[in-house]
Amino acid sequence: MSKAKKAAKSAAIIMFFTLASKFLGFLREVLIAKKFGSGWETDTYFIAMTATTMIMGMVGAALNTTVIPLFSEIEIKHGKERKIDYMNNILNVVFFIAIIVMVLGWIFSPVIIRILAKGFEGEQFELAVKLNRIGLPIVLFMGTTYIFKGFLESNESFTAPAAMSLPFNLIYIVFLLFFSKQFGIKGLMVASVIAAVSQTVIQIPSAVRLGYKYQFKFDLKDRYLEKALILTIPVLIGSAINDINAIVDKTLASDLTTGSISALNYASKINSIVLGVFVTAIATVVFPMLSKESNKDNIDSLKKIMGYGINTVLIITIPATVGLMVLAEPFVRIFFQRGAFDSTATLMTSQAVIFYSIGMVGMALKIMLSKVFYSLQDTRTPMINGAIAVGINIVLNLILVRFMAHRGLALATSISAISTSLILINSLRKKLGNMDIKNYLSCFIKSTIASIIMGIVVYIIYNGLVSMIAGRKILDLLVFLLSVGIGSAIYFGLCYLFKIEEINFIMDRLKIKMKLKM
Repeated sequence: MSKAKKAAKSAAIIMFFTLASKFLGFLREVLIAKKFGSGWETDTYFIAMTATTMIMGMVGAALNTTVIPLFSEIEIKHGKERKIDYMNNILNVVFFIAIIVMVLGWIFSPVIIRILAKGFEGEQFELAVKLNRIGLPIVLFMGTTYIFKGFLESNESFTAPAAMSLPFNLIYIVFLLFFSKQFGIKGLMVASVIAAVSQTVIQIPSAVRLGYKYQFKFDLKDRYLEKALILTIPVLIGSAINDINAIVDKTLASDLTTGSISALNYASKINSIVLGVFVTAIATVVFPMLSKESNKDNIDSLKKIMGYGINTVLIITIPATVGLMVLAEPFVRIFFQRGAFDSTATLMTSQAVIFYSIGMVGMALKIMLSKVFYSLQDTRTPMINGAIAVGINIVLNLILVRFMAHRGLALATSISAISTSLILINSLRKKLGNMDIKNYLSCFIKSTIASIIMGIVVYIIYNGLVSMIAGRKILDLLVFLLSVGIGSAIYFGLCYLFKIEEINFIMDRLKIKMKLKM
């Protein structure tokens, strides 16, 4: 199987499980709201969960990013046995650190809750402390989950890591449907622990099939352990910088018209659907491939894989940008406008969607290009780039918010993403030499032309048909979906006519399969 075909198949698997997980996650949130409402108990649960997962969530995600290139380096330079040996060592070290965090968490739980929720008093405060302590084992299993995920993805095994959110959400759903009345909010936290365990357990069979066997190893002098720590710190700092960015946006939005923060929040989530489902899937698949070629010092092959990833990201995000800009208002109205979410909220949110969409390509490229740097074991450059992004965003926020209110904050984020993705491309060009920019520009221009034509057709179809349905919601949804379907067909057809390599590859594979079935 060629690398392109394998990557496409793996990305499709990740997208499928991500979409399924998002659906189950939405159902989980709906059931929590239904069973426990939106009162002091749920406030207490969410604060306790934040206290439990905050630190290990950041550390685990950073570790997952850095161990993949290290696993690849160890296997190439020292063989599979040394890789498994390192896996056991880092697993035991993380396990030991998690135990210490749990013990400290138990002791200092009242202090942590007091910091995170200074308004909690009496029974609510005591419940928060109790829930936090019940949930502390989550810390342990979060750490092991990320290590197993990194091990599997370094072996280009993506099914189990992609599927681990399914049992996670299903355990919640089963509890909420059948046991929530009997065990209450404390039972929900126990269910959270069991759900965290399931994420580790589902990955173990796949790891064993790849030759993993547990042995006790605890060597703090392992040079690859030290290397993991050095690489992880900039990733953690980068995550903290991104959090600062979000805080600044919300702080400035809090001085605007009521509903501005919510509009930005909903719009950001709408745009993140494309980034979270499609772009992250591609980046996840390409990352271990890049790491292997980097550790083999095969820069030409690394550039080829990187080019495939960048072009695929452009092919997905450019039409998504145009589509969201054209259909922002009906999208928000159809899926959000009900109850307290009125027409004013729809207008504000759709405006934010449009201005966030402008930077979608930049945001997607940042995700992909950061993975390239991480595969080269350079975590410092993305961290510096993140700091530059925050600086640009803050300056533009202060200027644009005066003239465009919450729309200015969304536009500032977009301009910042575009600017810093261009800076990353330049930094990568200096690091790798010639990057075949001409090929990327060709893909960008062809995708943009196809997307504009698609956008015009979709606009005409949707607005022409919607004027005939007299505001009936189900028909509005059907017209929306029909417009999206026709637009997608037109876009991919044009890309094929424009001879975009990645689209031609998919279409040719489909032709072959259809001939075999006939």
